[in-house]
Amino acid sequence: MELAVLNTSGGDTGRKVTLADSVFGITPNDHAIYLDVKQYLANQRQGTHKSKERAEISGSSKKLKRQKGTGGARAGNRKSPTIRGGGRAFGPHPRDYRFKLNKKQKDLARKSALSYKAVGASISVVEGFNFDKPKTKEFAQMLSKLALTGKKTLIVLPEDNDNVYLSSRNLQKVSVTSANRLHTYQIMHADVLVLSEGSVEKFS
Repeated sequence: MELAVLNTSGGDTGRKVTLADSVFGITPNDHAIYLDVKQYLANQRQGTHKSKERAEISGSSKKLKRQKGTGGARAGNRKSPTIRGGGRAFGPHPRDYRFKLNKKQKDLARKSALSYKAVGASISVVEGFNFDKPKTKEFAQMLSKLALTGKKTLIVLPEDNDNVYLSSRNLQKVSVTSANRLHTYQIMHADVLVLSEGSVEKFS
């Protein structure tokens, strides 16, 4: 698959790059995508949720009323889950939501997501760019010239670049990552995938 390389003003540079069919042209595996996204979201969870059960409630353990003869249901102490202010039955406990996913399956998921973007013509290639220092205004102007304003855009660089990252940080619907950090969730979440020309060779 060939794509034209655009400059930062949105014009055609006259160059073209070839996207590897082994990465951008495979038959997508939906289940692999599902598992990789599920693992990513699970890893974001703190898992610190906790509620008090009856043994942890502060209060008297005295029996509220006699067992029989009242005409009502039997009742124990005020810590019972059936009484207002009592402990919660089967409440949540702190836990780790992370689970293991094989490296090959994660690689398949990422390739599947990239192939979906390629089929949907949602990939653009832009020549390499950089900023001398963080400039959000210049970054926003570049997005405008590329007709990306208002779209959920993921920009993929060949390697980490602090100036580009800091320039994009305050812009809504825009995120920047490097090719080696690219994740299936990021790809599927974005409307448009913008590859820096230097990052294309990272996908092979």
